Amino acid sequence: MPEYAMLVYPSANRVYAASAPALLRAELAVFGAGLAAELSAIEEVELGGVGYVRFTSSAPLDGRDLALLSNLSSLYALFELGDGVLRPVQVTPLAKADSDLLTIQKYAGKTNELFTKLLVNVTLMAAADPFSDRPKYLLDPLCGRGTTLNQAMMYGLHATGLDVDAKDFEAYEAFIKTWLRNKRVKHTAESGQLRRNKVRLGRRLDIEYALDKEAYKAGDTRKLTYFNADTLTTDEVLRANSFDVIVTDAPYGVQHGSHREAGLQRSPRDLLAAAVPVWTRVLRPGGALGISWNTTVLPREELVEVLRKAGLDVREGGPWDEFAHRVDQAILRDLVVAVKPASRNATA
Repeated sequence: MPEYAMLVYPSANRVYAASAPALLRAELAVFGAGLAAELSAIEEVELGGVGYVRFTSSAPLDGRDLALLSNLSSLYALFELGDGVLRPVQVTPLAKADSDLLTIQKYAGKTNELFTKLLVNVTLMAAADPFSDRPKYLLDPLCGRGTTLNQAMMYGLHATGLDVDAKDFEAYEAFIKTWLRNKRVKHTAESGQLRRNKVRLGRRLDIEYALDKEAYKAGDTRKLTYFNADTLTTDEVLRANSFDVIVTDAPYGVQHGSHREAGLQRSPRDLLAAAVPVWTRVLRPGGALGISWNTTVLPREELVEVLRKAGLDVREGGPWDEFAHRVDQAILRDLVVAVKPASRNATA
């Protein structure tokens, strides 16, 4: 059986770089469940003093299998192993835009873009019809300055975000409008008030674009929307059952999230308990919700219980339990993915 080795992407973040091989191994195992070929013996190894993730495939990688694996978050290069040599395998990552869409923004608290891609990837893999040609709809209901929205653009997805922080909204609006102009991307952009039933809920940014001029002329466009609004209004401003995936990096225990009722909620536990049922209403049956969070302020079993109470089926066991990693001394980050059953609507 063919044997392969993946060279791990060199991250500038030293702490994340140390975790990257183990995260790539778990991500590869999640992807393996969606391949025609069967993967086995997935392990971290050193070859010539350099870290790789090695695995065996039941058949040579080609076609859809190779196209899927090309999108692994920390994949830098892929090689086939044989006769003591590494033979390069051509990969074709799904990158609709230049990588600076993800890397230009620099600010305190930014989620590592490689981890954001990982979270988007495993959530898509849990959803029905992952990485198909049908344009999908992604929501980040705690989107901050838009790293997840930008990754959605890289994949050619329709993207919507909500965040209550006006400074984050303004920063993202300035960034994305400048990026689109500098890249000469055909687009329209409108900003204005967000209202429902004559009540002002916040502000909104609506962009329609196509990264290819011919696609724009043909009407093959994507939509990017950002609501500067309370995440607990998600089901008020968005249609029920309208998103294929919801992907978010939850607050790590700082002031963030929701202004409703007793002031700004500081606790990720309280925020997620209130928000997950709201988010679930806009998730399509068969769609997936992926959340990353700081386990030092919210134990995994408590978040899993919140997801189950919202009627979601949590993915557990095997690689799904192997994504925990250290961010800094105060943050041990993990992720969990849950699916809205296709046979019925989840209950709130």
